Amino acid sequence: MSNFVTVNDGARIFYKDWGTGQPVVFAHGWPLSSDAWDPQMLFMGQNGYRVIAHDRRSHGRSSQTWDGNNMDTYADDLAAVLDALDVKDAILVGHSTGGGEVAHYIGRHGSTRVAKVVLVGAVPPLMLKTASNPAGTPLDVFDGIRKGTGGDRSQFFKDLATPFFGANRDGNSVTEGMRDSFWLQGMLGGVKGQYDCIHEFSEVDYTEDLKKIDVPALIVHGNDDQIVPFDASAKLSSQIIKDAELKVYAGAPHGLTLTHADQFNADLLAFARR
Repeated sequence: MSNFVTVNDGARIFYKDWGTGQPVVFAHGWPLSSDAWDPQMLFMGQNGYRVIAHDRRSHGRSSQTWDGNNMDTYADDLAAVLDALDVKDAILVGHSTGGGEVAHYIGRHGSTRVAKVVLVGAVPPLMLKTASNPAGTPLDVFDGIRKGTGGDRSQFFKDLATPFFGANRDGNSVTEGMRDSFWLQGMLGGVKGQYDCIHEFSEVDYTEDLKKIDVPALIVHGNDDQIVPFDASAKLSSQIIKDAELKVYAGAPHGLTLTHADQFNADLLAFARR
């Protein structure tokens, strides 16, 4: 089953809702869509869970809006989907920008509907390099992403797939299909929303949101993540979230939900069953 939820400003948020059991809700990374979670949705659905994933506004099949492409609205859109489906006791799973969305959802709406949280290659607490965040990424890197997105977006996404999946590393198992899927999902989104979203994953500080996570949390990150460096993200988030469990995948890239799907699926299922 797939459908749309119409939110307050009239935007239509696409979602998938499959299976029965405890709900596992997935929030995708930039510039992708809910299709990025195919390996996890199939696996968890086959193991007795209800699996739900939405396309963030201006991504995938959701409305391409000029305004509202910010984390406050993303979190409110997620809340609207969960409310419309009356989701309870959910396991929220966020990858990359989706990790910021999950954290900000709890920071903004609380954990009444949430049982557990999983952050995978997630951007919190802050990606940007600052005086107080020296392990972060310099602003000019994100300015380059803006230039690529606002220019030859198609070629930029083709090029970005290489570090995303670690295809530039010796012994990688990245396929042309992985690259093609990344490009296709990216090109389905709207350029204005994707451009605006760069600020949300790079310059927004999610520290206070992380402090409000009051349910069991699992943090998964590859130590060869070339997109969201481990030292400025998962390492710090695991220290901010109370009693968070940290799993570091040796040699894994940013797109580990696909390149290391079997390993991640097993860890996700084990965490869900606790």
